[in-house]
Amino acid sequence: MRPNLSGIVRVQGRIEEIERRIRPKKELPEPPKQERFVDMLEREEAKLPLPGASGGVRIPEVSEGWESHIPRLAARYGVDEALVRAVIRMESGGKTDAVSYKGAMGLMQLMPGTAKMLGVEDPFDPVQNLEGGIKYLSQLADKYNGDLTKTLAAYNAGPGRVDAYGGIPPFAETQKYVRSILDLYERNSEGDS
Repeated sequence: MRPNLSGIVRVQGRIEEIERRIRPKKELPEPPKQERFVDMLEREEAKLPLPGASGGVRIPEVSEGWESHIPRLAARYGVDEALVRAVIRMESGGKTDAVSYKGAMGLMQLMPGTAKMLGVEDPFDPVQNLEGGIKYLSQLADKYNGDLTKTLAAYNAGPGRVDAYGGIPPFAETQKYVRSILDLYERNSEGDS
């Protein structure tokens, strides 16, 4: 039985939030002005062939070799490979050096506190990032008894928010995130059959 770490994750998230509020403004780096990732993803998705047209949707390879680790890690943590690929696609588009405006890093966009909790020393190492992200998906799936919508909502917004709202929080970003991943997951699953 895996320990329930959601309380620790909530506390770490709250500590990070408080630290951001009490630091003087000059210490905080200005976030880069960038197009939102979900907008870039939608634009790029429109350019992709339909699933089945060329053997299914494929994540672009930015760093050679990391994709070959997905089957082994997905099997180790009991997470469907197609789901892992959908999360990677939504989170980073397959870019191993991706950083969100909130500070999430790598292929599966791990927050610093989450990465540390999962034992990921270098979130930009694609194999460490994959293992941490897949392990986290597995922990969330266990916490929510396999409820995929709650699992994905918690991956995006945090388990504390999912618990507080009893399901997908009423945030447009999280609701769109869950719908988009479920759609990608379904298409990835169809491409495998």
